[in-house]
Amino acid sequence: MNTALAETLSAVLLVAVLAWAVVRPFGRTEAVMAVPAAGIAIATGAISLAHARAEAERLGPVVGFLAAVLVLAHFCDVEGLFEACGAWTARWARGRPVRLLTAVFALASAVTAVLSLDATVVLLTPVVFATAARTGVRPKPHVYACTHLSNTASLLLPVSNLTNLLAFTASGLGFTRFAALMVLPWLAAIGVEYLVFRRFFARDLAAAAPADRDLGEAPQLPLFALVTVGGTLAGFVVASAFGVDPAWVAGAGALVLAGRSLLRRRATVPSVVRAAAPAFLVFVLALGIVVRAVVDNGLADALGRVVPDGTGLAALLGTAALAAVLANVINNLPAVLVLLPLAAPAGPGAVLAVLLGVNIGPNLTYAGSLATLLWRRIVHQHEHDVDLGEFTRLGLIAVPSSLAVAVVALWGSLQVL
Repeated sequence: MNTALAETLSAVLLVAVLAWAVVRPFGRTEAVMAVPAAGIAIATGAISLAHARAEAERLGPVVGFLAAVLVLAHFCDVEGLFEACGAWTARWARGRPVRLLTAVFALASAVTAVLSLDATVVLLTPVVFATAARTGVRPKPHVYACTHLSNTASLLLPVSNLTNLLAFTASGLGFTRFAALMVLPWLAAIGVEYLVFRRFFARDLAAAAPADRDLGEAPQLPLFALVTVGGTLAGFVVASAFGVDPAWVAGAGALVLAGRSLLRRRATVPSVVRAAAPAFLVFVLALGIVVRAVVDNGLADALGRVVPDGTGLAALLGTAALAAVLANVINNLPAVLVLLPLAAPAGPGAVLAVLLGVNIGPNLTYAGSLATLLWRRIVHQHEHDVDLGEFTRLGLIAVPSSLAVAVVALWGSLQVL
């Protein structure tokens, strides 16, 4: 295939895959379009079989980790962890919207950092809806916080997001050093988001809730699930020190919780497989191959001319801004796959700047991340409208401010550490 035709075909295939992921016609999974698109790219020579195999091998451990974390989060929900957290936030807020927003920010940030953004979107969002109804406050600010924090609060740990795992591998950093460099940007971005939410949703947060709502009895915290999650986090740190892939640790944690549910007849083998979302895992692999085809056919050269050099503050700001724009154009997962090879030669600072852009930037549009698309579907299932204009206005305020502050914080962390 000649160069011009390969460039056109690979770009068309990527657009088709992303459009299908956004619309999901007839409720069909994203893999329905991604797998044939990857096959077409290989069959036509838009990407060589060797490059396709190499991309699949590179993404294999990441996909394995993602499967394990999805299972871990699902069985934390089965154990009652999210229900207990919702009851805690309701009791702490006592019908005061601002206190509930503070609690949701704290809870969503912790869940996203520890159990990944998918847990916040899929498992915490319904809990927040139920908590808002139980306390009688308007749900909008708190539900919007779930989607924003599923992206922004996923900056802290290598295991918080699929994009983080890719950046972690490219950066050459250890687990604890990655977290040490990202803790200040994580706190800064969440802090700015909180201030923006207080201002943007001031009317909803000022609405008084009915007094003396019956909150019911507080469920007990599932200690087994908490201990398992804590042990898994500790395992990540130890495994990193010995060069062990984090997928093995996540798999062990998932096996413990899933095995407990199987033994207690609260789950079946098919339900464990469904919790791993195999169709989505196949989609990630196929998308990686399609993106590699686009990269091989000219995108890498084009972006290579505009990616800033170095790790000074101006370069970091430019890199993060480029990553944020690209995430909203082609989605954050393809964006990180494209940009990491270009940023890696400049060092860990540039890689982490890319991560800031692809994690914070998607809060600007629906299509910025797969998590946001999933969140929108969950919100509609709860018969709650999401206004595109309002979502975008909030993003236009929150994204530039939180991204700029986070990049400055990253630059400061790099100087100190």
